[in-house]
Amino acid sequence: MLSLLTACAAFQGPVLAPRHSSTVTMKAEGEIGVTPPLGVWDPLNLLAEPVEYPRRSYRRYVELEIKHGRICMLATLGVITTEAGIRWPGYLSKSLDIKFSDVPGGALSSYAAVPALGWLQIVAFVIFLELAYGQQDPNKEPGDVGGITWIRYDDPEVKKFKLNAERNNGRAAMMGITGMVVHEALGVDALFPIVQ
Repeated sequence: MLSLLTACAAFQGPVLAPRHSSTVTMKAEGEIGVTPPLGVWDPLNLLAEPVEYPRRSYRRYVELEIKHGRICMLATLGVITTEAGIRWPGYLSKSLDIKFSDVPGGALSSYAAVPALGWLQIVAFVIFLELAYGQQDPNKEPGDVGGITWIRYDDPEVKKFKLNAERNNGRAAMMGITGMVVHEALGVDALFPIVQ
């Protein structure tokens, strides 16, 4: 046993001293999205300044987190709604004789049930929204892609609360839809153990 340990130790490389840069600055506590109990948790050092290629700016990551959070909130709500039995009336595809009521409720099974032309329409609509309506203006706050009908709060405390709630609900929805997909991939209901 001792010879095995010494043989493994012979293949260890030299210990490198950690490199510390004095020019790196971090975002401060109290920023939108930094809430108790986690606080600032950045294991990949995405908050470091200055930004060096291939990493993008922190603002871009914030925009993507908000966008993915919104998509996942819709996806989670979609799975819960369809699992509850709520469907659009009529046909999903008249030529293939598929009604909306024929589509199962889970995330993966509903994905497989929609015809390719239906997915093409969905993707084309999302691309249209992304390029036409959802384009992020660099002069506005991250996630502020709405027009004049978008609700904006004047009180800074209310605004901070609402933005933190959206960011944290988006994070929870990302974990939720991931769990639903994993449950369905393992062969149980997407809302297991709620629905059995």
